[in-house]
Amino acid sequence: MILRALSLGVPEARLASALNVNIKTLKQKRQLLDGICEEAAQLMVAMNKFTINYARSLLAATPERQLVSAATPKKIKGISREQLERMERESANLEREVRLVEDSYGADHLDLALTRGFIAKQMRSEQITRYLSLHHDAFLPAFEKITENEAFTS
Repeated sequence: MILRALSLGVPEARLASALNVNIKTLKQKRQLLDGICEEAAQLMVAMNKFTINYARSLLAATPERQLVSAATPKKIKGISREQLERMERESANLEREVRLVEDSYGADHLDLALTRGFIAKQMRSEQITRYLSLHHDAFLPAFEKITENEAFTS
């Protein structure tokens, strides 16, 4: 939006006034997407975050080989080269863990739904609830909570 208005010839001072920001902030926002790859820009749109700090954090978290201008090493104020490399490794590990969880989510959800249905069916039997209350009193409240909890139904 800012770039479009500037390309149409709207003066920076007028645009800054209309957006209720100072000219320095406007210039920073204008350069916000310079050098940012398409995936990072899409992430900013998806998260609805268009701040300079968010763009900087994306830059810090992006491995150098994925940067648009990989020839110039990135320099993040307050972060050493070792910290940056460690953060990139941890980010890659976290991404791998998320993929593992995503891969098993469907099967886990199905198991949970089937188990909940089985427990709900068993809890409708007076004989089973009476047996649980006499011999396994600690399990009864947990089973009742599972059958009543709406969070498990989705």
